[in-house]
Amino acid sequence: MALFGAFLRGSFGLPKPDKQAVDRVKDLARAALRVSPDTAFAVNEIACTDPGCPGIETVILVMEPGQKTRALKVAKPLDEVMEQDILKALDP
Repeated sequence: MALFGAFLRGSFGLPKPDKQAVDRVKDLARAALRVSPDTAFAVNEIACTDPGCPGIETVILVMEPGQKTRALKVAKPLDEVMEQDILKALDP
């Protein structure tokens, strides 16, 4: 049921992920990546129904001035993401 709820999150008027959880992951990403204060982050939790996907994953977009946007994927729900998961997502 959690998978279905995450898939619908933000759709059909259902609540989006908790702002505190999003901010927590942004802070973890900033600390893990040691980027400038000008770097922006976007954090989303998505549900993938493809058999090769982990089900629910967190995608962190890293937008550094003058650089291409990077997407880091963590195969966990937003609430379970830790700093070591972000560091691991840096390895291709």
